Amino acid sequence: MSAVNKVDWFQIGTDQPAVAERFYGDVFGWSFGNDDDTPGYRLVSTPGAGGPAGGLADTTNGGTASHAIFFVNVADTAETCRRAEAAGGKILVAPRDGGGGLIFAHLLDPSGNHLGVYTPGANN
Repeated sequence: MSAVNKVDWFQIGTDQPAVAERFYGDVFGWSFGNDDDTPGYRLVSTPGAGGPAGGLADTTNGGTASHAIFFVNVADTAETCRRAEAAGGKILVAPRDGGGGLIFAHLLDPSGNHLGVYTPGANN
């Protein structure tokens, strides 16, 4: 399991997933594989990571705009959202079930920067 309050995941959202895969593969040597639990989501492996280090979300069916954000592993996603609001941030995507017990949320910091937080489930 990853350390709490550590940045240990990233996500790229795009309405052109094939273009993004080609770009990041050509530039950084990243590889992409299916996430069997989440349709429209691809796992991103980076050299030296020892497994998936991020995800590529297909945004063509609505939801969110194109983005590239980091995710912080937290002990409690809902509590982290509460603390973020108290510190002047905003909740962009309220805590959601990501499957397998994983709970995630998207936040904006007081300057409007987009970031994600998540609490891994037992299988993550």
